[in-house]
Parts: sequence; C-alpha cells; structure tokens
Amino acid sequence: MEFFPRQTVIIAVLVLFLGKFLTKRINALKAFNIPEPVTGGMLASVCFSLIYVIFDFNISFSLMQRDVLLVIFFTTIGLNAKFSTLLEGGKSLVILLLLAICYLFLQNLTGIGATMLTDLPPATGVLGGSVSLSGGHGTAIAWAPSFENRFGVINAAEIGIACATFGLVLGGVIGGPVAKYLINKHNLSSTSKAQLSVGIKNEKQQSISVDSVLTLLLVLSIAVGLGLNLHKLLASMGVMLPIFVPCLFAGILLTNSVPLIFKKISWVSQTPTLALVSDLSLGLFLAMSLMSLQLWALIDLAGPILLILAAQLILTLSFSIFFVFRFLGKNYDAAVITSGYAGLALGATPTAIANMTAVTKKYGASPKAFIIVPLVGAFFIDLTNAVIIQMMLNWIN
Repeated sequence: MEFFPRQTVIIAVLVLFLGKFLTKRINALKAFNIPEPVTGGMLASVCFSLIYVIFDFNISFSLMQRDVLLVIFFTTIGLNAKFSTLLEGGKSLVILLLLAICYLFLQNLTGIGATMLTDLPPATGVLGGSVSLSGGHGTAIAWAPSFENRFGVINAAEIGIACATFGLVLGGVIGGPVAKYLINKHNLSSTSKAQLSVGIKNEKQQSISVDSVLTLLLVLSIAVGLGLNLHKLLASMGVMLPIFVPCLFAGILLTNSVPLIFKKISWVSQTPTLALVSDLSLGLFLAMSLMSLQLWALIDLAGPILLILAAQLILTLSFSIFFVFRFLGKNYDAAVITSGYAGLALGATPTAIANMTAVTKKYGASPKAFIIVPLVGAFFIDLTNAVIIQMMLNWIN
C-alpha cells in the first residue's frame, strides 16, 4: 500500500503528535532531550516493519512534500542569520570546519578498521564511514556504483543506505544526552536573550497574528524563489549543491539587506512566527523521513553493519566531547554545537538541528549554533567529503 501526499501528511502529523505525547510522559525521553520526531518516527517505522514481517504487507509513502519541507526549513534558518551573528561565530565556524575535516579522515579509518573483523572488503569501511554517515543517503546512493565496480563491494547501495539509516537514528538519539552531560558537568547556561532559532519555549506567552503569518509567507516565497534561481545558476556553472543550500543563502541575503534598505518595516527575523514555522517544517520532515524507513530490508546486513556503527558511535561520542566541545570554548554555545555535531557526524544536518532544537527549548537560545552547524553540515562538509572519499579510495587501491 502506498499512501498519497495528503495521506502521508496526515500520518506524519499523527506520528509527530505521538512523539510529543511520549516525550511528555516518559521522563527519560524528556531528560535526555530526545527530539520528538525521532521518538514518534522510529516507533512508527518499527510498527510498519512488523506489519511487513508478520503480514507480508508493504507500506510506503509519497515523500515529495518532505523535500519541500526541507527547503522551507533551511530557508527559515537563513532568514534568522544576521551577519553580526555570523561574524561573531566566525572563529567557531573555522574551528568546527577544521575539526569536521579531520573527523572525516578518522571516520573512514575507523570504518576500515572495523571491516578487518569481517569478511567485507576494506572499501566497505569507507562506504560505512563518511560516505553514508557524514554524507547521508544521497551520497551513499551516488557512490554505490563506484564501490561495486571498482572494489567489488556486493550490495554497496544496500550497505550504504543501511548505515545511513541507522546513523540517522543514532545521531538523533545521542545529541541530547551529550548536551545534558556537558551542560550539567560544566554548569553552563544560555547568555543569549534572543528568541529560539527553532521552536517556541513558552507558547502561551508568544504573539502570532494573521499579519505576521502573511508577512512570513511572502518573505518565504520570495526567498525560496531566489534560492531556486540561484541553484539553476550554480548548476549551469557546474556547481552542484542540494537545493536547500542556495535557499539557505537566499534567506541570509534577504535578512541582511531588506531591513537595511527599508528600515521602517517589521522584518521576520527572531520572531515567534518564524520560529514556529521552522519547528513545524523540521518536525514534519523528520517524522516523514523516519516513519518511511524500511527496516526489514536491512536485516541480512545487520551483523557487519552493527559492528561498523558501534565503532563509529564510540568515535563520534569521544570526538564530540573531548575535541569539539573543548576547542569551541567549553561554554553553552559549544555544548549546543556539540549536540548538533554528534547528530551531523552520524546522521544529517536536519538531525543536528533537531538535536539543538530539543536542547535550546529546555536550556535557552543559542543563535550562533544554528548558524555554524548548518553552514558546516549543509555546505562545507559536502564539498570536502567528496575530495576525502576519493583520497581514501585511492589510498586503499
């Protein structure tokens, strides 16, 4: 059975409500800041997988609107990004980027080391390293033919998708506990008086009007339009980026130019309306992504994949806590960024944002984190990862 777009949205909303319900009533989920979409999405995915295993009944979803939500979400992040915050976080951005590049090498070496304990070719370690984890599903699918043809990795696509899938889940689970540990251990607190970048901490005290929603709708539409045209321009020049990256930059461009030109207008940055739309689009995107995982397709590869992922999990936790947090200054912003990086290193940029959203809703805003992590995760890492993957494969060969 395949659910159409409208039906998929209905189920995603129900899944998101399920995650919120469980998070409110299960203290462990709340205490460790597990993102609500991760809780609901994974439970739904397990239920759909059991239906397939028991009744041989396959449930699939139309995910076209999921990609639209991703574009909307990153556009809202761009609209919140003021150059003053970017300049303030410039040093941290460079540090995190350098650390992330070093980590890509470590991630691949760890994967290769883990495959030595299995019958898989060493190249599988790179596939289960930065290709599928830092790169995600798209990168794994794109590189799979090369692994099959050049290194004889059988079922390369399935292995890559499996690692990316479990990495997405693990990345969404460990970020919150990492932040809780760091914040409590070092007695940290937010010093920012800004609105939350994603979500609303106290909904009853926020004012959202029809005018604010209409204004945001107008600005979002313009920003997405600019982003799509920028994407076409870059593609014509041979620069291939995910669509949401140019939309992110379009949001940054608008929010740092329009208020300067039209000084009397009420701009959308740092408003409850923008934060609410960010939270809504991210939550539905993650709910759709996780509830649509076909876990039953990964059973045959479970043993080697779990070994690789266990090694990668230990590496991510150690690197995030002992390197990322320390080099970024061991303050509150560093703790929030670390929770996001843990999700980014194992999962994807939306997972990182979900981790930071859950943390900031509980402990307070961190505007710097919501600028630095998306820029590193959605732009710089994709560019450097492609180069490092090729270097590692040449080294193995």
